[in-house]
Amino acid sequence: MNRPTKRNALNNELIAALSSACRDAVSDEAVRCIVLCGTDTFFSAGADIKEMQQRGFEAINNPARRNDWRDITNCPKPIIAAVEGVCFGGGHELAMLADIVIAGEGALFGQPEINIGILPGDGATQRVTRVAGKSLAMLMILGGEPISAHTAMQAGLVAEVVQAGKARTRALEIADLIAHKPPRSVELAKASVLAAYQTTLDAGVEFERQAIRVAFTTSDQKEGMNAFFEKRSPKYEGK
Repeated sequence: MNRPTKRNALNNELIAALSSACRDAVSDEAVRCIVLCGTDTFFSAGADIKEMQQRGFEAINNPARRNDWRDITNCPKPIIAAVEGVCFGGGHELAMLADIVIAGEGALFGQPEINIGILPGDGATQRVTRVAGKSLAMLMILGGEPISAHTAMQAGLVAEVVQAGKARTRALEIADLIAHKPPRSVELAKASVLAAYQTTLDAGVEFERQAIRVAFTTSDQKEGMNAFFEKRSPKYEGK
């Protein structure tokens, strides 16, 4: 994200650009993983308050924005968020759409919407609660106060905390690791994990079984197992 004068505030134009980038990544077979980041001092300050003041509720609830947000949410390829500094409001909701979040030591995560008379509108009331539990969700959303990177990691909102300024480097390392895995299996595994948030345990396990059934039909599955027995590095082609 590159809107530095507004601390990467998420206006409709920026969300549309993010959605377009995700669609391009999905259609490009050479892209195996997506890394989402801001600057070394802020990931995103949240939704664009000026845009909301001018357009009201329609600023955050119009068909184009909802479709763009849905495209990011439903991206089948893995997304890693590298978070440094401020990650507030809609910015935090965006980070929660990532599959892995890496945070710099000084990163702050918050849902301060209550402080301007509203509440989260892009999923935080649901996602923070599902991941971190009701108590922390209530503290963040009703109190409007941010939490530290370490608190976010303890709550399950963050995978790793690294030295300040190193989140992007670590995110790229993980992206490179994932990029060398079989692409179809990665997508199936991502979908299976996400199913845990949408279904019952029994239904989720059945989803997983059907996903691995598909994985066994791929050429990459045969390549991976052959490489294991031949004691060589596999060469995955996404087939």
